[in-house]
Amino acid sequence: MKPIEISFEFFPPKTPEGIEKLRETRKQLALLKPKFVSVTFGAGGSTQQGTLDTVLEMAADGLEAAPHLSCIGSSKDSLRGILNQYRSHGIRHIVALRGDLPSGMGEVGELRYASELVSFIRAEHGDWFWIEVAGYPEYHPQSRSPKHDLENFARKVKAGANSAITQYFFNADAYFRFVDDARKLGVDVPIVPGIMPITNFSQLMRFSEMCGAEVPRWVARRLESFGDDREAIRAFGLDVVTGLCQRLVDAGVPGLHFYTLNASAATKAICERLGV
Repeated sequence: MKPIEISFEFFPPKTPEGIEKLRETRKQLALLKPKFVSVTFGAGGSTQQGTLDTVLEMAADGLEAAPHLSCIGSSKDSLRGILNQYRSHGIRHIVALRGDLPSGMGEVGELRYASELVSFIRAEHGDWFWIEVAGYPEYHPQSRSPKHDLENFARKVKAGANSAITQYFFNADAYFRFVDDARKLGVDVPIVPGIMPITNFSQLMRFSEMCGAEVPRWVARRLESFGDDREAIRAFGLDVVTGLCQRLVDAGVPGLHFYTLNASAATKAICERLGV
């Protein structure tokens, strides 16, 4: 069996302590030899400099680093400037997203959808960038319907994406159905499942509410029953997420993309259990 390809998502730290923590996390996770690492981009480009700095530091360490780029709230000129900057530093991998409009910002920007951003990147830079887009197995919380969301996903891919990473989920069947439905619409790129390690119950429920990911009732009730027992939450979370990953790997997924939240312990433990 061929080795599982893994990748990790980080966010740009905002404090000196956060920078040191991420450096240590990166050092630990680099030992797992990820295919690439991605770095998030704040709403409306609010962490633009932090994203660039983090990406360049990781690239200097020999990691293939892929900055996130979102188009909502941005002009074509500002996006052009960011893309040119990445290209000038030899960055060839990008995660193209619609993004969220920051609160208080009224301007949507010149590009409203991720499909338009992908087309824009291709028009400006041809095949220079390997472009990832996002997929939503349980459909995007702002989408009108699952069908509409799936059509949007297909549109993004056909605009020129090379591969896709999904929002995290805990129901493998939702992912399998999403991939099957996407294939029926002619999507033929790899669709890599996004994986969220479980380490904190309230944080998990808050994130899941925001992004439309469903936490199965039995998982939520069990986590809730542990109260403040962090070790019990981590141990149970490790079992649940490793089981999910094993099922995905057994089904032949093209890789696993971990939402690390800039911490290494849970992701590392899952990967070790999987034999990565």
